[in-house]
Amino acid sequence: MIRLGGWLFRQRTWLPFPLILALLVVPAPSNASAPACWTIGFACVAAGEALRLWGVQHIGVISRTRSDRLGPLVSSGPFSLVRNPLYLGNILLWVGFTVSACLLWLAPIVLVVFAFEYHAIVQWEEQLLEERLGQVYRSYASRVPRWVPALSAQHVVLAEAAGEGFSWGDTVFSERGTLLAIAGGYLLLFLKEGFYRFKWF
Repeated sequence: MIRLGGWLFRQRTWLPFPLILALLVVPAPSNASAPACWTIGFACVAAGEALRLWGVQHIGVISRTRSDRLGPLVSSGPFSLVRNPLYLGNILLWVGFTVSACLLWLAPIVLVVFAFEYHAIVQWEEQLLEERLGQVYRSYASRVPRWVPALSAQHVVLAEAAGEGFSWGDTVFSERGTLLAIAGGYLLLFLKEGFYRFKWF
């Protein structure tokens, strides 16, 4: 699993392409409520990106690396509540886009596939972090959950009391690729909607 996680980490840029193709090609069921799908889906996407922005504000541009270069241990902001907020944000993004495309049958599959992928990646990352940081990382991992956020009063206070991290300007600039991808994704879904429902083309 750890070896698979390392491979998935290095290949994670292109791995979602089959899903992207499915979202853009597979027509929505004729009885699907497009307004409801778009509303619920966009809410998931917005929540996922808000979580990512909060995380990037604290972790910085190291979140964009495609090598095994891991940055310093970050335990502030969302990282004081859960160890992998960026991956949780990604899962919300993909599920949100799937719901926005009115492919509700595909959403559970997307959830399971990305949960498995990120679980494998996280096991590989955690091995590297433990090797490099030792007891510092083990102590952090013992008090902060891997996937289910710790929302106790103590954890919330720690998150709120944590430093501001990077400026919001730097955060948005670092996250510009994801923000542009979200805008482009919704533009393509809008064009798909017009093609299938209104025969614009």
